Amino acid sequence: MKKLLAIALSLLMMSACFAAAYADTEAVKIGISLPTQSLERWNRDGAYLAEQFKSAGYETVLSYADNDSARQADDIMNMLSSGATVLIISAVDGEAMDAVMSAADNAGAAIIAYDRLIMNDAVDCYVSFDNYAVGRLQGQYIESALDLPNAGGKTYTIEFTAGDTADNNAGYVFSGAFDVLKGYIDAGTLNVLSKQTELAEVATVKWDADAACARAAEILSAFYTDGAAPDAWLCSNDSTAIGVAQALSSAYAGSNVIITGQDGELASLANIVDGKQSMTVYKNVPNEAVVTFAIVKAMIAGEEIGEKLAAAVGAECVYDALSYETSAGKKCPSFLLAPSVITKDNLQELVDTGLYVMGSDGYLKSAE
Repeated sequence: MKKLLAIALSLLMMSACFAAAYADTEAVKIGISLPTQSLERWNRDGAYLAEQFKSAGYETVLSYADNDSARQADDIMNMLSSGATVLIISAVDGEAMDAVMSAADNAGAAIIAYDRLIMNDAVDCYVSFDNYAVGRLQGQYIESALDLPNAGGKTYTIEFTAGDTADNNAGYVFSGAFDVLKGYIDAGTLNVLSKQTELAEVATVKWDADAACARAAEILSAFYTDGAAPDAWLCSNDSTAIGVAQALSSAYAGSNVIITGQDGELASLANIVDGKQSMTVYKNVPNEAVVTFAIVKAMIAGEEIGEKLAAAVGAECVYDALSYETSAGKKCPSFLLAPSVITKDNLQELVDTGLYVMGSDGYLKSAE
């Protein structure tokens, strides 16, 4: 049945036999496997995904892997053993899933790579935000904040902190940002004193704030003398931004450094209010859960998986059948949501989502 499912998906239609077999919600068990609970955003993802399916009557199993790929594989195998027919997986390591993907494929389970692409052809569909666009927004923010197009002979310093290379998204985010700024680096308008501009050099294992802090402290000590700091620090997400901001606060007493981020974590939003972080690229996680739910429903109903579905989900989302591959030449049908830039000046946009409230102290809090 899985072979029929894969063929049907390549034609943007789910197998009629799969749809017939699982037309009843009671016959469908949803397995949701997420990488960690140590980052605020994954707790939100898990809650929103589980709620979508549970409220529609589906049996749902949710697990977190504590950033351990072996544990994640065990979790998914247990889901399959308990009868999971749909797997929604955000991989700890997108290139270390072959064995469990083969097991899921052989079991006939539908597999959705959630937020992080899994590099295995058993994946039927990919749902995420446009991660290259996330990086471009970060790079464009720095470009605008420093007015780089009009810099003339003026020069600035910048450093980079990226995510975990085990996460397929890390490369897309970093590339999006670096592509915006590379011309200014080549022209000498932006100077990277550490000379660290390759993803492997600036990556942060597990997107860990402490690891980002330690590396930032080393860079400041080695390349920025007399308590100096770079004019900008490109951080790929909020946890790494928090680490960099901590290192700066310990070693630097000057005016605020431009620091980028991603995810809209409450600690980073507080840092934005305090001027310790400049911006975050916000990804509306409930919309990602809504799109994922719509895809699963369409799969079960045997409906078209493509542009029409993307246009109908009620979120700013595009269908992309060309940009992502699970292996060389193997395109993965992808649904990509649009991110947005949040700064101190437009925090109200987060309040308007209904997911945040503004406290009397001026800091955002979760509405839940």
